[in-house]
Amino acid sequence: IMHLLLVILFFLEAQFCVQSSDSNSPAGENLATNGLPFPWSKVRLPSYIVPVHYHLLIHPNLTTLRFNGSVKIEIDVKNNTNWVVLHSKNLKIFTATVLDEHEAHLSDKVLSVLEYPSHEQIAIFSPKILTSGEKYFLYLEFGAPLSDGFYGFYKSTYKTKAGETRVLASTHFEPTSARMALPCFDEPIFKANYTVRIRRGPSHIALSNMPLEQTVEIGNGLFEDQFEVSVRMSSYLLAFIVCDFRSVSGMTATGINITIYAVPEKWHQTHYALEAALRLLEFYEQYFNILYPLPKLDLIAIPDFQAGAMENWGLTTYRETSLLYDPDISSASDKLWVTMVIGHELAHQWFGNLVTMEWWNDIWLNEGFARYMEFVSLEAVYPELKVEDHFLDTCFGAIGRDSLNSSRPISSLAENPAQIEEMFDTVSYDKGACILHMLRNFLTNEGFQSGIIRYLHRFKYSNARNEDLWDSLIKTCSEEEFTAGEYCYSSTQATKNAYRFAGEHIDLKKMMYTWTLQKGIPLITVKRQGRKLYIGQERFLKIVLPDDPSWHSLQEGYLWHIPLTYKTSHSDYEMKHILTTKSDVLTLDEEVDWVKLNSDMNGYYIVHYDEEGWNALTELLRINHTALSFKDRASLIHNAFQLVTKFYINLALDLIGYLKSETHNMIEKRNIADITHNLKTYILQYFRDVIDKQSWSDDGMVSDRRLREEVLSLACDFDYPPCLEKAKHLYNSWVESNGAISLPTDVSETVYMVGAQDDSGWAYLLEKYGVSMCETEKSKFLSALASSKDSEKLSRLLQLGMDGTLIKTQNLPSLIYLVAKNPVGHFLAWDFVKKHWDELVEKFPLGSFGIRNIIVGTVTQFSSTEELREVENFFKSITEQVSELRVIQVATENVEKNIMWLSRNLETMRTWLQQRLN
Repeated sequence: IMHLLLVILFFLEAQFCVQSSDSNSPAGENLATNGLPFPWSKVRLPSYIVPVHYHLLIHPNLTTLRFNGSVKIEIDVKNNTNWVVLHSKNLKIFTATVLDEHEAHLSDKVLSVLEYPSHEQIAIFSPKILTSGEKYFLYLEFGAPLSDGFYGFYKSTYKTKAGETRVLASTHFEPTSARMALPCFDEPIFKANYTVRIRRGPSHIALSNMPLEQTVEIGNGLFEDQFEVSVRMSSYLLAFIVCDFRSVSGMTATGINITIYAVPEKWHQTHYALEAALRLLEFYEQYFNILYPLPKLDLIAIPDFQAGAMENWGLTTYRETSLLYDPDISSASDKLWVTMVIGHELAHQWFGNLVTMEWWNDIWLNEGFARYMEFVSLEAVYPELKVEDHFLDTCFGAIGRDSLNSSRPISSLAENPAQIEEMFDTVSYDKGACILHMLRNFLTNEGFQSGIIRYLHRFKYSNARNEDLWDSLIKTCSEEEFTAGEYCYSSTQATKNAYRFAGEHIDLKKMMYTWTLQKGIPLITVKRQGRKLYIGQERFLKIVLPDDPSWHSLQEGYLWHIPLTYKTSHSDYEMKHILTTKSDVLTLDEEVDWVKLNSDMNGYYIVHYDEEGWNALTELLRINHTALSFKDRASLIHNAFQLVTKFYINLALDLIGYLKSETHNMIEKRNIADITHNLKTYILQYFRDVIDKQSWSDDGMVSDRRLREEVLSLACDFDYPPCLEKAKHLYNSWVESNGAISLPTDVSETVYMVGAQDDSGWAYLLEKYGVSMCETEKSKFLSALASSKDSEKLSRLLQLGMDGTLIKTQNLPSLIYLVAKNPVGHFLAWDFVKKHWDELVEKFPLGSFGIRNIIVGTVTQFSSTEELREVENFFKSITEQVSELRVIQVATENVEKNIMWLSRNLETMRTWLQQRLN
């Protein structure tokens, strides 16, 4: 019920170079820091030198918070040159030497290093020409402070129960930060082997991608850990950590050693992750038919971590909330999240690590696949977690972003680091996953699986592009096999690119290009006359209406090849058709009462029926809603509410009239904004029976527990007296025991939120936040603290987040979002972001998830033209910084969408509610 209900609530939301520099810049424009011309003008490195093998020595000093290192890079020279150009950022280069294949110096002179910070590149000049086909080594010594942020080689800290602060050093290189830890060829195409040595003190351990080969004592209380040679991999997958963590280990059926690492006092929270990692890795080995290629896989929870997790090959790193699970504190939703994140990172060991995209424009080949494999793997290994419910939510989120003009194609141009950072978004992850799901449904499970196995085998230890996937997905077959309906390409010239589907010949690559090379989502219009279905397609835009002069120009050139599926009142099976034109006519076998397109929402498109079609489906839901699957019911309601900006709200409100009969437990978390007293009253009346049936416990299946979590949270948020009384009673008992009694995990956040509404309750939760050793518990405390209706308390929270001591900096973007979501905090959060913008950009790089979350999160509730002007004026004032960021357009368009929604639907909504309440 809640999934469907919360869908509704959302809508209320150079001259020195033998090799040419290929420079396009006017002479003198690209000068090194010393004023000399830099020999290379492009953001991307030249391809005439390729790294083969890195020999890296790294020594982080956890007292001085600096690191020193040296790297000897074996290079393959493709064209004669005097210059080696590679990446380096914020590193001091002490020594640079070029060696021949016998490791003899090519020059007696100290080689100068030119630095070009705007492209994060350095260049080393060799007086002796480096000859094509010869082997050379580039040797560099370097050093830098451990980074203060979350990128490169950075410091992290944690507090023990006794209050002692301990320091560790960890890496995060994706997408362009390996260059902050060592000079390197920091692009995914430059795959190489790595031999890593790490120096450390006796009280620490060192970890890297590969197993430890040997440890050597080198004097002065230092040890050097030497690791086995890595497989060929991209620089962003290199990782190394020095820490004092504890671990738990296990072995897969195929002999892979899996180890989970955490802060010593959180060791007891590692056991579930071990179980999940063992089971999921074994699943992937079987599903991909390729054994995991390394001898070990570590999963480590880093106390300071900006992303959810990172797939470094053999040493995956996680935010603590994404890996650690305490059965006494963590909820069913927390367990689902941990399992999904582990499933995602383990999928990357094949999609991303074994086969890597050629360039960041195709990052979706990594992230879309990993996001989708989360669902495929959990459905197979953990069916009790009901992950398929969550998948609809993923596609709903993708549609929300993709129906704005500020969306982008899945495969998009990205050159500089900020543009590359922005590629890690809803489009790459969620839309990528949803079109893969559509493709899998189109090809069949077996056809899809065999195709991606071919893709992985064809490009393993190498790089791939968008088109390589489509070329790999369908096997070649004989004309006889093709005619017999095999899932394959015909090997004859006449039908070389054709694919047999439901009696039709389909060019799969051409079809998938329409989904990956153009932005947006199609709207399918359906009109039924007798046995004929008149089908049309257009681009769906949330805030541009057909009577807007710009509508036609925004529709030009948009055409998808859409694998349509549909069910009727007279069919209990799915019928299929490929729509490759703007319009088409389908003839049904017989007269029917109703037609439902996009069966189980397996396709990535929105459907709008004519009035008769909507009326038939509305009536069907009213008299026999189980005639449609829960996925069909959810997608119908979702589609109707997507259409309320394009059409009017009556359609959607009438459709939900059946919801009292809904029994399927599905969850969709949505922001609840500007809900009037009448809407609260109506919802509480409508769903009181469901609310009253909920127990304040952890009983039931995962779907029951997630329903309980959402329903009771909603009821208390709506000030439903029985909910408030029960929550307050539980909160008081918990406080009286000084936190000794355990609250039911699924309702604990609701209990905390109710408790946080008075001064003493809020102060107690802040105190508990400071001493808790469980990050999932702390996130619930933080949500409760941010729900306060006291603006002074919210301001204090934001200041604590900016300070970064009690509330870690990693949590600041989500804290700002939580405050902005609170009706009392809308303008508080926005004013905070404006005031502290320069500090925020220092903490979170432009284009990063953190900055995107802050920008979109703070304006998500704005819905007036005055607020829109305020947002636009602020972004204009920082244009120099954000001119290339797509997220600015996304944020602005969200406000425009809110304004349009209110202008078109507010009065209708008011009247509809008054009629129902009267």
